Amino acid sequence: MEFVVVLIPIFFIFGIGFVGEKLLKFDTKPLSMMAIYLMLPFLAFETFYSTDFSFDYLMMAIYTIGLAFCLILVIYGIAFLKRYSLKKTCGMILASAFMNNGNYGTPLIFFAFGESGLRYAVILMVIQQLLMCTVGIYYAAKGSPNGGGVKIALKEVVKVPIVYGALLGIVLHFSQIPIEGTFMEAISMVGNAAVPTIMIILGMQLAKISVKKLDLAPLSLSLGIRLFLSPVIAFAFTLILPIDDLLKQIMIVLSAMPTAANTTMYALKYDTEPQFVSSATLFSTVLSVITLPIVLYVSQVIYG
Repeated sequence: MEFVVVLIPIFFIFGIGFVGEKLLKFDTKPLSMMAIYLMLPFLAFETFYSTDFSFDYLMMAIYTIGLAFCLILVIYGIAFLKRYSLKKTCGMILASAFMNNGNYGTPLIFFAFGESGLRYAVILMVIQQLLMCTVGIYYAAKGSPNGGGVKIALKEVVKVPIVYGALLGIVLHFSQIPIEGTFMEAISMVGNAAVPTIMIILGMQLAKISVKKLDLAPLSLSLGIRLFLSPVIAFAFTLILPIDDLLKQIMIVLSAMPTAANTTMYALKYDTEPQFVSSATLFSTVLSVITLPIVLYVSQVIYG
């Protein structure tokens, strides 16, 4: 029951955004831009500036990249057997390979594991964002009728401010340049505001998703990969990576997050199965109410 309790405040905040969108019809694009460009970079900066770097950082990068490409290989195998089109395959990759460890996973880790867990979660979020802004956009562009591929991916990745915030934090950390007093408090204030803001925005985004026609077979496969196969592969990674038990738990839990909301935006932008990706985002988020408490419990039994 305690694992379900962890989800209650998270879905309460999602609900604020969902109800607010239904009643007041917000324009979520400028709100999303505000969170991405004005808030998340400060959260990433503070995390990387104040953290003590260790071998775990390399392990987190190996895990995030390795998990994504294992899932992509699985999807290619399914696409080959099912004879999916290129567009359908790319849509499946967007819906299945990238988890929502930003505006869902990060607050969940905070509620479940506290400040020590939050630092790991933010670092994993930055790595995941970089992966989505390269590999994710690549597949969105590849499945588009207009194509695009690597060139578009490279153009898009340089626009991601969270990466610059993280890099600046790393540079100042190793340069041992002190930031103290009210200025650091201001940075913390903006960074701390990022988490509840992006949670409310996700609720708004879910309220905008319309499910008109469900392609049940590929949708079921996508949900199975995202919510069940992904944590199994993550568990396999934790067996071979030399990391502490807290990070192993966080890796398993984050791997079971629903489809990343950003992939819906990419699918819409490049017209790569937007209805399918939107449906996967909505249903995986709803089903996560059932699956995440199970994953939380199992991860604690194994590594708690």
